Amino acid sequence: MQHSVVQPHDFVGLRLASDSLKVIQIAPNTALTEPRSERNVSIGKFGSFPANRILSRPYHVTYEILDKQPGHSHAELRIVTAAELHESVIADSSSTPSDAAESRLLDGGDGVEYEVVGENGEVVMRTNRQTIDDPTRQRLSMEEIETLKKDSTGGGKDIIAKLMSSHSALDQKTTFSLAKYTLRKTKKYLRRFTILPLDVPLLTQWITMDREPLKILECKDETMSLINSWANVHYCGDEGHSMDDIANMTGSGRWLIIDETGGLLVASIAERMGILLPPRDDDEAEDSDMYSPPERRKSLPYATGDGDTPDQVLEAILPKRRRQRPPVAAMSATHNTITLIHANAQPNLSLLKYFHYETNTPNPSHPLHAHLKTVSWLQLLAPEEDMGYAEPPEIDEETLQSFKSGKRATHYRKRRRWQRVKSVVDETRNGGFDGLIVASNMPPGSILQHTVPLLRGSAPVVVYSPTIEPLVELADLYSTSRRTAFVTAKAEGISLPQEDFPVNPTHLLAPVVQTVRLRPWQCLPGRTHPVMTGKGGAEGFLFTATRVIPADGKVEARGKFKRRKINEEQNGKPIVSLADGMDDEMEVINNDSWAGSP
Repeated sequence: MQHSVVQPHDFVGLRLASDSLKVIQIAPNTALTEPRSERNVSIGKFGSFPANRILSRPYHVTYEILDKQPGHSHAELRIVTAAELHESVIADSSSTPSDAAESRLLDGGDGVEYEVVGENGEVVMRTNRQTIDDPTRQRLSMEEIETLKKDSTGGGKDIIAKLMSSHSALDQKTTFSLAKYTLRKTKKYLRRFTILPLDVPLLTQWITMDREPLKILECKDETMSLINSWANVHYCGDEGHSMDDIANMTGSGRWLIIDETGGLLVASIAERMGILLPPRDDDEAEDSDMYSPPERRKSLPYATGDGDTPDQVLEAILPKRRRQRPPVAAMSATHNTITLIHANAQPNLSLLKYFHYETNTPNPSHPLHAHLKTVSWLQLLAPEEDMGYAEPPEIDEETLQSFKSGKRATHYRKRRRWQRVKSVVDETRNGGFDGLIVASNMPPGSILQHTVPLLRGSAPVVVYSPTIEPLVELADLYSTSRRTAFVTAKAEGISLPQEDFPVNPTHLLAPVVQTVRLRPWQCLPGRTHPVMTGKGGAEGFLFTATRVIPADGKVEARGKFKRRKINEEQNGKPIVSLADGMDDEMEVINNDSWAGSP
């Protein structure tokens, strides 16, 4: 569950007035020296503010950076009210056009404004076709604008007002053109930002628009949502089961993942499963402070300013003491788990740091510490060749007692690591997973060759690729024609070449290749078109199928037959004949054995 207030060391998203996104970590200042050296949060040309000013504040609040006052070492923040945020919309809905505008403009009934031109009274649509975009129409020079930016007050609103008043052709603009001009200047000069909680969709949007989308295989937010939907990712509880029952469990919430997006796919799946964020016991106490009476909020240290005492600062910034939980063993969960297969010595999960999980130094209280399991391809395909799977030599108790404490601790640590690796590898090789999700640059056929047999019956399979060509080849490997040829050759005892049949086409049913892409459009009467500043990149495609377990041997059907009448026509005349039929009672007999989905 996402926290409702900003916590120390949290990663948050700052939505600026220019619609750009900035992801930062809120590092509190705990220095008690006088004067305090604040840890400022910089947002570029809009200025900076102390990080302590937004701690324990709720999300989705818009702030305005005020001017630095004399005698203060930093700028203060002001909360922008909802009425101020939507004042332009309220003004437009309550205002009425003037008589002059009414006499000059006519409504065509479809929401398009028309302007009367010519002597005959003909009407044409009002456009900016005759407007000349001349830089000299703005009477303020660049030097004067820079001076205004340095000496401005009111969060940049005075600069916008002077720019609007200094434009010589402002009256020639249409209503829509004037609104776009005002919005463009507002995004450029207004010093406002909104604090947003950093979740997977926001992180995906930030990486796609402002970072390197190739590191996440150019996966969009809407594609990530479709992956979770087709894979049926959901929360399945935390009830414990023995290792012998794991392979026979149905709906235990165990997903097999191949992720080469830096951990973004794992984070999206963990968010749906409810194991992405660490739990915190002090959320309710902090929320009660935020919704307390105004006089109580004013007395809180984060809401006052420079007059705080050191004890008040520490009380507001440092986390409260909470009950110690018993330590949880790594990769020990049997329900609601994610098993990640990777190709390197360590998995690349760098993006999980934005959700307080470091793979090198994991936090034992984080849910991913017990619910995220990692297995290398070498451990999955040839575990006897992996050094971590080899059992360390056993040492009797008398010899251990003669060792020094450091050497004895090293022995116990090696034994625990071996037991953990062996348990995870054996559990993965036993199979019984509830779904398979792949986002990799590797050929998908080679991946599914070894991972599809590890799924239970009716498990969904989802493969993501930035381009469609690998998925088309994969769909051909599981096509109906290949399945028919495979079954026929198997029944006749004909051996098939491995090059033509690298996978068993009878293991997956109903393969489909699809795509989804969200494209924003500008929807205005007579001016409807896609937004021209949209982000390009790969389209992104999905391969979806369902795991099935084919029957072994010959299947026969036997039941109780009865005579029934059938109306037929011969040479245009009705003929009544008798035919053998079968009633609803049927018995399926398998000569050898039959395995269906559990």
